[in-house]
Amino acid sequence: QVQLVESGGGSVEVGGSLRLACEISGYPHSSYCMDWFRQAPGKEREWVAELDSDGSITYSEFVKGRFTISRDVAKNTLYLQMNSLKPEDSAMYYCAAHPMVDGCPVILDEYKYWGQGTQVSVSS
Repeated sequence: QVQLVESGGGSVEVGGSLRLACEISGYPHSSYCMDWFRQAPGKEREWVAELDSDGSITYSEFVKGRFTISRDVAKNTLYLQMNSLKPEDSAMYYCAAHPMVDGCPVILDEYKYWGQGTQVSVSS
């Protein structure tokens, strides 16, 4: 059974930092697409960042230069370091994983494994 468990969310002031973690267990595939998504109240879930088993890392335009995605293989944990936080970064943050087959999914509904989310609130 694959489990993704996020942690590290919380409340910070504008300009602050948080590091989210996603502990992944039971993942049975050798390849992977590991992503962070977020969803603010009343809005659709949106993609934030991706790290895949080919070593590629990509970011959405609204977090590029502020957020860093990384992975600790020994700890089976995916991270999202978030710096220079803005009020518009407030959302529930989710990690997701999917085996890499001819690239990574382009539609979030295609992702096979999801965590339960961790809340981030940024106040001005």
